[in-house]
Amino acid sequence: MHQIFFWGFALLAVFSALMVITRRNVVHSALFLISTFFWVAAIYILLEAELLAAIQILVYAGAIMVLIVFTILLIHVEETKIINPWQRQRPIAILLGVFLLGEIFLILSRALFPESIAGTALQQVAQEGNTEAVGKLLYTKYLFPFEVASILLLAAMIGAIVMAKREIEK
Repeated sequence: MHQIFFWGFALLAVFSALMVITRRNVVHSALFLISTFFWVAAIYILLEAELLAAIQILVYAGAIMVLIVFTILLIHVEETKIINPWQRQRPIAILLGVFLLGEIFLILSRALFPESIAGTALQQVAQEGNTEAVGKLLYTKYLFPFEVASILLLAAMIGAIVMAKREIEK
């Protein structure tokens, strides 16, 4: 039963993602992107990663998509006309394709040989629970990257406030 739900959610997520890139109306694409985020959150819930599911919904489906939709509506984007999209993008697309293919092989090799996965983190999650384990890791082993990310976000907020204040003064 668990696998049926997983494959159902995965197929719906892939379908929604395909709809994002095939729609000409950017508002419809944004709505399908929200749908994709929700299906991925459903997969996280199936994998018992409730914290990641909540973050996925709050941060991506909530805040970022509101920002994208407001941007789309404020700049009055119309339906796009397709004009030979592969003209200058072919080398980058090939490079990214090779990179993603390498990632797929890496993921499949880890799935086929699970003993290479770090068992200590999995044991810690099994003992304490997902949210508690993530919290302990963030504030112990990964404290420095966590603080760097928080300082980076603080600098971005201050920069946005300064830029907005300059616009108001003009």
